[in-house]
Amino acid sequence: MIALAFLLVSASPEASLETIRRYKAPEARQAVAVDRTHFYAITNSKIGKYDKATGKPVVTWSDETGAIKHLNSGVVVKGKLYCSNSNYPEIPMQGSIEIFETTSLKHVGSHSFGIGLGSPTWIDWRDNAWWVVFGHYNGKGGEPGRTNDQTQIVKFDKEFRRMASWTFPAQVISQWDGMTSSGGFWHPSGVLVTTGHHFTSLYLVRLPKAGSVLEFVSEIKMEAEGQGIALDPVDSSLVYSIQRKTGEVLVGRMPK
Repeated sequence: MIALAFLLVSASPEASLETIRRYKAPEARQAVAVDRTHFYAITNSKIGKYDKATGKPVVTWSDETGAIKHLNSGVVVKGKLYCSNSNYPEIPMQGSIEIFETTSLKHVGSHSFGIGLGSPTWIDWRDNAWWVVFGHYNGKGGEPGRTNDQTQIVKFDKEFRRMASWTFPAQVISQWDGMTSSGGFWHPSGVLVTTGHHFTSLYLVRLPKAGSVLEFVSEIKMEAEGQGIALDPVDSSLVYSIQRKTGEVLVGRMPK
């Protein structure tokens, strides 16, 4: 377990995520999800399931309907893989959560957000609630009159009824380079660990005591260039990420 004290104070400039393992996975283009025994490499309309201990492929899923165009991230909750899906770079932005059974990767459900909130880029489950980030962009894929500072994390109940939402701090948005938050998860310590689209950093934020803007905590450097990330459910010091240019899933250890 990572010391709570580390996550809740500003990290030193040299703090970094140490890559300790890497696996080839051609689907590692958008994100990775992980459970106790397997990891799931995710690209636009394809998912690959891999053995966590050996990196050997187990099964793949590919969309044959044309309805799932841009899977952005995923999280495993109670034997199901929940993936955020958008129509990026088309506008107006539309999005959904697509649900897969983890044993066979059979598609078993979908929840549509329609239009209006933004582009759903990542999802997590904490405190009996869904947390979904809806991204906005300054250029390609952006809607007229809206910029990436309107990216928000929305808290929903288990039926996806909206409960609350927060925007991101300016010092994190400034490092998105016109893009948005592409990945993230809640750490058991209560810190929200997030990524941008292509910068080699993890951004640690937390809910504010007042107001509607997340509070910046610290930044941790990493090898991976943004995109969707996942926390190992067995060892909360391990973060799974992807390196899209090499088609790899990386396993990194948080600094102590």
